[in-house]
Amino acid sequence: MIMPLLRWAVATHSVPAGDPWRTGCPQCQAPIRVSGPLRTLSPLGRCGACGARIGAPPLAVEIAAVAALTGLVLASHPWPVSVALLWWIGWMIPLVFIDVAVHRLPDRLTYPAAFGTWLMLGAAALVTGRPDAWVRALVAGVGVGLLFAATTFVFGARGFGLGDAKLALSAAAVLGWFGWPQVILGLLIAFVASGGWAVLLLAARRIRWTQQLPFGPFLVLGALAGVLLASL
Repeated sequence: MIMPLLRWAVATHSVPAGDPWRTGCPQCQAPIRVSGPLRTLSPLGRCGACGARIGAPPLAVEIAAVAALTGLVLASHPWPVSVALLWWIGWMIPLVFIDVAVHRLPDRLTYPAAFGTWLMLGAAALVTGRPDAWVRALVAGVGVGLLFAATTFVFGARGFGLGDAKLALSAAAVLGWFGWPQVILGLLIAFVASGGWAVLLLAARRIRWTQQLPFGPFLVLGALAGVLLASL
């Protein structure tokens, strides 16, 4: 049931800014359903009624979820921390696909991701006796989020978007739980990966200098890399 819900989140929220959330197939208007005989979504990324492409590419959500879950298992963190990370990953998967598709990071997904992650890390701090890690996670999440938001107000379109700032509330928090070196490393990986990808696209003439790439996927990648490296 989790995979159809993730696909539902992607299909529903992958609309341009200002448009209402999608409730049906863009071709035949069949209601978006995650289960039952009239199910609209499938792992193949096609509408069950008319076969039109809807939401994420075929099997992309499923592969991403399995890869993230595998990494979480290999990391072998204490179970309360793993539960918090599982919550966070569950929101990050649709956010990444939405950002790639329409350059948006909806509040309806970023805020639950942040507040839920903070609460679950707080519970993990009580169980594991690590209140210092929870305070550090909160400071990292709020601090990086405010820093990203400040670039929006100072540099306008050339800075980070407010959606990136809201995403950072949870992404930087999970890094902060493991330490300040993880926060720096995760952000560094995000910036390097984003810059490297931009250079490749420019060299292939797929984008122009004036275009901006979505930063959300790289921020999530950096956070995941930092979490995995923390277990080494």
